[in-house]
Amino acid sequence: MADNPHANTKPDEPDEPLTGALRPGRVRLTRREFLQAMGTFAAGAALAACTPGATAPKVTRGDKAQLVYQDWRTDWFPPMSQVMLEEFHASHPNIRVFYTPDPDNLEEKMLLDMGAGTAPDVLAGCCDFFPIWGQKDYLLDLQPYIDADIDASTVAEWDPAQYEALLLPSGKRFGLPKYHGALALYYNKDLFDEYKVGYPDASWDHEAYLDAMRRLTHDRDGDGETDLWGSMVDIAWERIQMHVNGWGGHFVDPQNKTRSLMGAAESLEAMEWIRARMWDDRVMATFPNVENQETRTAFYNGRLAMVEDGSWALKDILTNANFRVGVAPFPQGPQRRVTLATTDAFGIYAGTRYPEAAWELMKFLISKDYGLAMARANYLQPARSSLVDQWVEIIREDLQEKAREVDIGIFAEGHIQGYSVTTEIFPNMSAASELARAAWEKIYTLGQEKTDLMVDVSRQIEAVQQHAGG
Repeated sequence: MADNPHANTKPDEPDEPLTGALRPGRVRLTRREFLQAMGTFAAGAALAACTPGATAPKVTRGDKAQLVYQDWRTDWFPPMSQVMLEEFHASHPNIRVFYTPDPDNLEEKMLLDMGAGTAPDVLAGCCDFFPIWGQKDYLLDLQPYIDADIDASTVAEWDPAQYEALLLPSGKRFGLPKYHGALALYYNKDLFDEYKVGYPDASWDHEAYLDAMRRLTHDRDGDGETDLWGSMVDIAWERIQMHVNGWGGHFVDPQNKTRSLMGAAESLEAMEWIRARMWDDRVMATFPNVENQETRTAFYNGRLAMVEDGSWALKDILTNANFRVGVAPFPQGPQRRVTLATTDAFGIYAGTRYPEAAWELMKFLISKDYGLAMARANYLQPARSSLVDQWVEIIREDLQEKAREVDIGIFAEGHIQGYSVTTEIFPNMSAASELARAAWEKIYTLGQEKTDLMVDVSRQIEAVQQHAGG
């Protein structure tokens, strides 16, 4: 997604030095150099595992496992992570973890690193790209470790939709929840008051949503051009899919993962609803309308009266907005109420030299302490339901007046009440994602095509799945 914590903060940035356990006076390797060096161990392990008569190297008593942990590069994350890793080192003296930030072009770069045997031992991913790594067998199957080492009460705290989204049809579990990003409707209370529009609430459907967009779209400076739009949606797989789910449809047939339903009536109606708001009514902003700003940025800069965005944007929006912010449940679809639950998760590289040590780190990363650390650092909604009240209190204590009128708990309703949906995944997700994105660029961003284009795209996606053998 363009507007999430994975977004790179600096384009074309050179490799950064690794941080973590490196000590003053030691040579500081770049990320690429370090991963290449560590990758020789992983490549050796993988080669041994694939060579008849050979065995993978084992850690003997007294060995010190050295792990590379790769995660977000956003400004707030590395300092938080370093503090937490010191706690991990104190309780695990035989494991040393080196943190490294996600590279630019994460989705493509990691496929290259994994194929070359230079990937980090423990990493994070999300959305439609993380399952691709699992489908290509680049991620370790975590289910045996969970069965042996995670109690049922912990699993019960995770949103079932989020937890099951990290399981391939083969039964391989490639990740565990990192945090629970949920989507809702942010709105500018000052603009709603100015134009005498009632605040959104749980009764809103898409007709009420559209009516409000029309009443809130204006030429504010009188130059004959619209400069305030009713709302905006991020053009991404899971954001569009959520609308389709609200119409009662799916991208992927739940009964047959190789079958595409993107060209079915429900899918086309939902996707057309979005397109018509952008290009027919012109009440929902396109990215060119807002100079390609992220959705959250366009909202707190006053270009949007509402925005479809997630709990992951809370800190940016509440900190930067100079108006009263409201949050409401996402409008109910014609067939059902849904909200998006992100699939941000931690995984372990299948070629790691130290799987047991990597699992110890994984348990630490999914712990309550790590979840609360992310909540304190950037208001990220914890994956564990038992931490929701503490999360809300952290935000209220920190922001006080700015958060006073914000119903933060709405973001957790999909998790608690069981109406979350997650990214639907094809067996060959890489090809499906590429085909859909190219079509959506023409339909939504450029306004060059009608939604009927997706009928042919759906056939292409299904053909690729069949060709790949499912």
